Amino acid sequence: MNVGHTHGDSATTARPPYAGTRYPKLASIPAFTEFIARDWQDVDAPIALTPGAAAAAASHRARLSARFAGSALVVSSGAAPVRNDDCNYGFRANSDFVWLTGCQVEGATLVLHPVPGGHDATLYLPAPFRPGEAGFFSDANHGELWVGASPGVAQWAEALDLDVKPVQELAGVRIERGGLASASVPPSVLDALSLLRSPELDRELSNLRMVKDEWEIAQLRRAIDDTVSGFAAVVAEVPRAIADGLGERWLQGTFDRHARTFGNGPGYSTIVGSGPHAPILHWVRCDGPVLPDAALLLDMGVETNSLYTADVTRTIPASGTFSAEQRAAHDLVEKAHRAGMAQIRPGTPYLDFHFAAMEVIAQGLHDWGMLPVSVDEALSPAGQQHRRYLACGVGHHLGLDVHDCSHSAYEEYMGADLEAGVVMTVEPGLYFHANDATVPPELRGIGVRLEDDLLVTADGHEVLSDALPIDADGVERWTRAGLGLSNGTA
Repeated sequence: MNVGHTHGDSATTARPPYAGTRYPKLASIPAFTEFIARDWQDVDAPIALTPGAAAAAASHRARLSARFAGSALVVSSGAAPVRNDDCNYGFRANSDFVWLTGCQVEGATLVLHPVPGGHDATLYLPAPFRPGEAGFFSDANHGELWVGASPGVAQWAEALDLDVKPVQELAGVRIERGGLASASVPPSVLDALSLLRSPELDRELSNLRMVKDEWEIAQLRRAIDDTVSGFAAVVAEVPRAIADGLGERWLQGTFDRHARTFGNGPGYSTIVGSGPHAPILHWVRCDGPVLPDAALLLDMGVETNSLYTADVTRTIPASGTFSAEQRAAHDLVEKAHRAGMAQIRPGTPYLDFHFAAMEVIAQGLHDWGMLPVSVDEALSPAGQQHRRYLACGVGHHLGLDVHDCSHSAYEEYMGADLEAGVVMTVEPGLYFHANDATVPPELRGIGVRLEDDLLVTADGHEVLSDALPIDADGVERWTRAGLGLSNGTA
């Protein structure tokens, strides 16, 4: 039986039924909308909230409330940007919003209404598109037919111990003139609630997030521990990346898979730089080979499901053994790293670690004959010639953002003293680009960075990432063990 064919001098294919008519718009077809709306069983969609997140967020809201007595405050979660056409990037909630709510729902808004003694909090979030609603089948980014079952408003209210309402009710909210909105609040909400953008609110949120509470510190410890195991996973794949020609991409993908498995994903774009790519500060293209005799710079961090991130860097010898030139650069960076970390303690001006590390770097470069001026001239604010080989900063706050608290004013960040509870990185380096004619030929194409995550304690600091060695001998031993090589005579 030749269905769909006609016979004659030549066979032709018949057009299918209704060919030539307009594409059906499902939402406008009653027969379809009635049929798809019925006979669906309920699906349980539990909220995967990190234990302690709701209580921590309530404490954070109380701290913010104390700074803005009498003012209405509004912070939103944001929306995923378009990647291409009708496809969006994966959603990642605004960090201030997460700090205040523990919630990571797209298109949500927190309103803090001033009351005597503080603020009342209400969270407005989009209710899921359930069967019977057009969005169930027509919204590719939020419809449950497309993205799966999602928890509802009542579930979020119970999980967060917070007043939660559908986002549609936000339009009816009345706020006295002068309500303050963070940078995360979309223009539509600004207009609907007659809000003012408030850089002061953004700065204060940044300031408050500098000192971490015990719950936040526990999240960062988890992120760092998972990052350390991610480094081991990457090193184990170095031989394959070399032998099979899979290169930097393979190592980047190895860590990103590890981060996605044990957390929310990487906290920032993973950096894997081999040989001449190692001096490139943000080498996130990771599209080169892994050279067997080159130094390999790995800057990687796991972001937990609560969105706190680690930020750790090690530079390893892909062969298991540094060359003399690689070791010399590594030794100088290690010396600067230790000098910087020695300054991390309460009451010390924040930038002291920067200047301590820079002094070591400048002196070392001078000793190598690479500075056109004296060490004092280079270190002066009007000099900075040594920064040709270290143009980036050598540390930053760490938390929900890899470069945390960046909205703070200079006086409250770089111009402030360190406090117990601050978590920060120390990350000096040397970056000798392959095409830099001021660099001795034997050093060109070598990039070294050491980065650790430190907690400021009551009487000093704790290196949270100290499971990874920082001295050249220790790095070699750790690398060789990860590569499956003997450490007996290395």
